[in-house]
Amino acid sequence: MKKNNRFFLLLLLAGILFVGCKETKKPDEKSVQNIVIDIADGEVDETVYGRCGDGSTMHTLELITDNGDTLAFSINNDSVSNVKGGVGIGDRMAVMVDHSADNTDIPSAKEVINLTTLIGKWVSLDKSFELQEGGVIISNIKEPKPYVEWKILNGQLVLSADTFSIFELGADSLMLENERGIYAYKRLR
Repeated sequence: MKKNNRFFLLLLLAGILFVGCKETKKPDEKSVQNIVIDIADGEVDETVYGRCGDGSTMHTLELITDNGDTLAFSINNDSVSNVKGGVGIGDRMAVMVDHSADNTDIPSAKEVINLTTLIGKWVSLDKSFELQEGGVIISNIKEPKPYVEWKILNGQLVLSADTFSIFELGADSLMLENERGIYAYKRLR
């Protein structure tokens, strides 16, 4: 009888280990290249899009891509945070891969943008707009040049015809930078 209990216990443990283990694939050049999207005007977007997985840690981002692949990226950057908007399980993310990094274990993310944090109503002294899912912007039509659409292109935020770097993105603040300067916005609730 003791022999049967041990066998049952070993079988149960093996089953738990089998079910509990999941494979996280690291992106190789081929899988990352398959995600590259050609833009109509000739620019190529090398951004990898997906949702933040529950295997993410302080220095590693697990990304479940729009293609269904699970990829892991190193987000450890000592000099300045390369994660804009934080990391939240289930949040929609845009990742720019650092192809120059020598880390062979896990590829590095050059920049990570939390699109879930980016979406919402933003206001400054002279502009007011709402970024919505699907690249739509609701803007004050009385403005001389209202924004009507948005997208991420190689780590840059494109608002209609204007292109910005995301200098800072937080729960209540957004700072965009281009050749004309830095623009600060606060979230309108």
